[in-house]
Amino acid sequence: MNMRHVHWFGGLLVLLFLLAGCATQVDRVGPEGTEDLTGRWNERDSRLVSEEMVEDLMKRAWLERHHARSNSNPAVIVGEIRNLSDEHINTNTFIRDIERELINSGRVTFVADSGERQAIRGERADQEEHARPDTRSPAGQELGADYMLTGTINTIKDVEGRTEVAYYQVNLALTSLADNTRVWVGQKEIRKVIRRGLFRS
Repeated sequence: MNMRHVHWFGGLLVLLFLLAGCATQVDRVGPEGTEDLTGRWNERDSRLVSEEMVEDLMKRAWLERHHARSNSNPAVIVGEIRNLSDEHINTNTFIRDIERELINSGRVTFVADSGERQAIRGERADQEEHARPDTRSPAGQELGADYMLTGTINTIKDVEGRTEVAYYQVNLALTSLADNTRVWVGQKEIRKVIRRGLFRS
């Protein structure tokens, strides 16, 4: 093998290594194995915060007081949860995580939100015209909510050099729809220390 072939072969090997390094790699992970790639709010944060806050909500005195007063599970609706942070957070995903935890607790009755109710009412109206009478769902039978859950997601960030501390604070409040009294207030905090690599922005 002459020198020209050696150089050509060596260049080919380098090209193959470069192409291999550029190839996309996908590793499937379960929900418990969510990787924190950027340090930003992610699906694992949403899931853990919703689990812990609903657990706290379910063990507080308001629930026992409601059961003693009405002898039935309280009807709860999730209202607006506002993102007041400086990053994009999909609050709909967080709301769905909270809804799942509330329903799965078995200790509350969950009521659909206003947007979903409009769609359901549209379906009932359609049934009035098109469905057999014995299969129609009658109007005026909706369950009114006893309590509404609302909240905010806030962030504070502190940066020094290539190190950033991200502080997330989630505040939730449960309010009685009968008299606007707050029956529960919860808060969950997450702190993340993010150390950027030398060549990462």
